[in-house]
Amino acid sequence: MSKSPKITPSLSLFQKELDPSPEAMPHAASTPLAARMRPRDLSEYVGQPHLLGPGKILRRAIEADRLSSLILYGPPGCGKTALGFLIAAKTKSHVERINAVAAGVEDLRRAIEGARFRRSTAEKRTILFIDEIHRFNKAQQDVLMPEVEDGTVLLIGATTHNPFFSLVSPLLSRSLVAELKPLSKEEILLILRRALVDKERGLGRMNLQVDEEALAFLGTIADGDARRALNGLELAAVTTPPDQTGPPDKEGLSRITREVVEESVQKKAVVYDRDEDAHYDTISAYIKSMRGSDPDAALYWLAKMLYAGEDPRFIARRLVICASEDVGNADPQALVVATAAAQAVEMIGLPECRIPLAQATVYVACAPKSNASYVGIEKASEDVEKGTLLEVPEHLKDSHYPGAKRLGHGKGYKYAHSFPGHVVEQTYLPREKVYYEPSDQGFENQIKERLSQIRLKRNS
Repeated sequence: MSKSPKITPSLSLFQKELDPSPEAMPHAASTPLAARMRPRDLSEYVGQPHLLGPGKILRRAIEADRLSSLILYGPPGCGKTALGFLIAAKTKSHVERINAVAAGVEDLRRAIEGARFRRSTAEKRTILFIDEIHRFNKAQQDVLMPEVEDGTVLLIGATTHNPFFSLVSPLLSRSLVAELKPLSKEEILLILRRALVDKERGLGRMNLQVDEEALAFLGTIADGDARRALNGLELAAVTTPPDQTGPPDKEGLSRITREVVEESVQKKAVVYDRDEDAHYDTISAYIKSMRGSDPDAALYWLAKMLYAGEDPRFIARRLVICASEDVGNADPQALVVATAAAQAVEMIGLPECRIPLAQATVYVACAPKSNASYVGIEKASEDVEKGTLLEVPEHLKDSHYPGAKRLGHGKGYKYAHSFPGHVVEQTYLPREKVYYEPSDQGFENQIKERLSQIRLKRNS
């Protein structure tokens, strides 16, 4: 695709026209491998099948050049910028790119003025591609609103932050929000192997022998970030000297081992695989350490999982379960703290989310413990599964719809708030059965005392 004629005034340092054509892609050796290996068309794009698979709405919109404003949201290295470049390559619009880290309101206004001029004189639409759009404050986002609404600019924003927390509601309501997922290990390995054989943009011209163990380590340690994996591979490739002492068929060959890539990413491999025993063993040790009230052990297993590249959202989910299953009503605040930590993981991501995870881990580990609620629901579920299905007593049935009273529904029901202590003798279960037996731990001891009085009064 040929470059659109430039019809705007000279651009600022923070704003530049984006030439997305394949011939304009960076191929220079000084350009990072991750930038050189950006996909040139959708057939080369790896990942995000839920958005770009055959027949998916985003793929159809890109191929038909019928996109509305778009927010690309996802973790680093999952392909947000690459997808923005692909959209730019497919569109017939003029494309400009702004980085929100350094740009200000004046840069936005200059881009908008150029878009207005281009639209009125050449009937040409402008795509405004904004990296790190969450960095814009409310005033900067508000500047975009009129032109996004009337179609003067088609906004494509890329962000690692949840846009529902970082972007204003009017902008979100006028944009399609597409959440990109972290790349899988298999997808990372596909990208690495392409880079190794690509002689034009990748490392295919170098005489390399890369051990499978080294590639597997990069695929795991990258934690879904293709840029991180490619940077590690490139550094290993350019810093590993060729072997001049081996047999003739190996002479001049640079061998990249796992130890070499460990040095390249400055991270040692740990015995941990998300698909094998070490994954389950470590999360088990983490849960059991909190259950056993050992915050030091729990913090160690948490640190090991994060270091090994475990998904912090997986850890957060297990933490919330532990707060309810193992602490329960002995300290109801534990579930609040754990849930808040899980929300913080979604909002801020790594590396900072390790801090609220650690805080909640310590809280849950140090809290008094009770599994009474968990045991209670297990007992009740067992009764239901065995076929002990009880009929709802007539006085508890819904009486608010026409004809309910004629059926006797709700007749004799006693409204608890109308009685002393907001407790009244009344049958709530057709047969006598105790599922919840509170412990004497923490706050649950108070629950135990109150429930004992209620049960005594009800049965007197």
